[in-house]
Amino acid sequence: MDRIASFTVNHLLLKPGVYVSRRDQDPASGAVVTTFDLRLTAPNDEPVMNTAECHTIEHLGATFLRNHPTWASRVVYFGPMGCRTGFYLAVFGAVSSEEILPLVRSLFEFARDFEGEIPGARPEECGNYLDQNLGMAKWLARRYLERDLGANVSLSYPGLLAEEAGK
Repeated sequence: MDRIASFTVNHLLLKPGVYVSRRDQDPASGAVVTTFDLRLTAPNDEPVMNTAECHTIEHLGATFLRNHPTWASRVVYFGPMGCRTGFYLAVFGAVSSEEILPLVRSLFEFARDFEGEIPGARPEECGNYLDQNLGMAKWLARRYLERDLGANVSLSYPGLLAEEAGK
């Protein structure tokens, strides 16, 4: 089998940031979809997110994005990476990291500032409603905004693994 693109990025060099993970044309509709890697922790260097805060950011992020006045109709997906170092955001259209950055900042400002009941976190709305941590989700959102989404934000993957670079 072919190695998927995200496994060719050298995760030993990867830092938190906002990256275009892939851009594809959907074979069924012909629509272009851009998937972003919203990396909150440095892989293999910092602790990963626990499932509770990851789950909370997923609920807050999906709610924010699906209600955004400009982007709601363009959002395909928002959810956590299996490695728990970040999230994927997929949107319709050929969009750059620079173009999506204001939306990402707004999303994490929403999570940082959120107060009240977590959207969709009742037993009738969620299959694992007890696995939530709003306090830690807000801490992660604040850290991502302050540490990683400022003037020196990383917007381009650092490089491919050596065996892929020669292809």
